[in-house]
Amino acid sequence: MSLIVKKFGGSSVADAAKLRNVANRIVESYDKGDQVIVVVSAQGDTTDELIEKAKEVNAKPSKREMDMLLSTGEQITISLLAMTLEGMGYPVVSLTGWQAGFATNSDYSNARIKTINTERINTELDKNNIVIVAGFQGLNKYDDITTLGRGGSDTSAVALAAAFHADLCEIYTDVTGVYTADPRIVKNARKLEEISYDEILELASAGANVLHNRSVELAKKYNVNLEVLSSFEKVPGTIVKEVKKVEKMLVKGVARDNNVSRIAIIGLPDEPGTAFKIFSLLAKKGINVDIILQSIGRNDTKDISFTVSRDHVEPALKVLNEAKESLGASDITHDDTVSKVSIVGSGMVNNPGVAAKMFEAL
Repeated sequence: MSLIVKKFGGSSVADAAKLRNVANRIVESYDKGDQVIVVVSAQGDTTDELIEKAKEVNAKPSKREMDMLLSTGEQITISLLAMTLEGMGYPVVSLTGWQAGFATNSDYSNARIKTINTERINTELDKNNIVIVAGFQGLNKYDDITTLGRGGSDTSAVALAAAFHADLCEIYTDVTGVYTADPRIVKNARKLEEISYDEILELASAGANVLHNRSVELAKKYNVNLEVLSSFEKVPGTIVKEVKKVEKMLVKGVARDNNVSRIAIIGLPDEPGTAFKIFSLLAKKGINVDIILQSIGRNDTKDISFTVSRDHVEPALKVLNEAKESLGASDITHDDTVSKVSIVGSGMVNNPGVAAKMFEAL
């Protein structure tokens, strides 16, 4: 008997037909005698729809109240999936994130998991129940609902797999595994049979919509066996593990990220410590900075530009404009019409000419 954690994203549970398909994938493992913990996301575009509903009544709602609202999406999914399995005659129980034992910090909308109390889920598994858990959510020390931010359900699934020492954590998506590029864009992209934690972490960090980087970091830390596979096609997926080969593939994959914006700070004093001041201000607001470019100083001034995710543009511009005078900047601009393209592969180390080939292709 194995313990399997299965995670299904929003597109996999979007309607009644897809819920029945997911239920069938679950009982395939259960009928083999496996214990099954399932983590699900909100259905389809539910989260986006809830965000729009919030905007109808408050243009800038607090993060605490947004977490209260957004957590309802996953609760709808767990109950509907549990009802589907009940209708098929299987013993099942649905649990919210806090019922499942997720304790988080108080960083609303981007909380981090502190601990998982395994008692309730173990009790349900001992009853031979299939356990359906709402991903993306937990409870802080004030008994407030928190959400885990982008990719939170992936993180929930891997965290459960680590906490329960699961034999396998299966991440179901709308593609059949991890590809060398997005198969919906690049027609001749190849599916990878296996990929290392480091390589998929780089792809995830670069914008590939397969696994969220936080979930990969957890999987690597706790050596969780991962497989990325399709909800809709019964074919082998991609195994994520520590791959050790004498000769590694030069380039493992290409990732594109459109969720970026470039911010430029013009005419800064060309003196030590300026960059530290800028990025300290952003760090205090929880704003993550990606690509950083700094011009060569001329006439005692310099320019610094960097990229942030688009949902961080507004708070970044706010804090920078408030500090514009103290920073000594002449202007602050931003550009949303940019995209990031990354090539990933551990075999690129000590292999000259990779950048040249990339720019030749571009």
